[in-house]
Amino acid sequence: MTAFLITAFLGLLLIVIGIINMTGNISSLHWYHRQRVAKEDIKPLGKRVGIGTILCGAAIIFFGAMSLIYELTSLMPLMWIGSTVMLICIAIGIFITLKAIIKYNKGLF
Repeated sequence: MTAFLITAFLGLLLIVIGIINMTGNISSLHWYHRQRVAKEDIKPLGKRVGIGTILCGAAIIFFGAMSLIYELTSLMPLMWIGSTVMLICIAIGIFITLKAIIKYNKGLF
């Protein structure tokens, strides 16, 4: 149960950061990811980075739920499903975030 609470807290934290980013507040990004972003591109950058962050947070919560159900039922396929979904969603979330940073910052660094 403790592991679920920790993963749920981490997932919710990422979702909150994603929502903050989507409002146009990109202060959670490192300074060099914000340095060359035009004023009119801050909102679209925040929205795309926020979507990626929310996807990562939701994936972590899903994994935590699957692991909690596994602890209660001992059904091993739930761990495989939870792990697979989490890894795929985190990879997609990171891809969305990096693509937005490269597009609006004209590069990663």
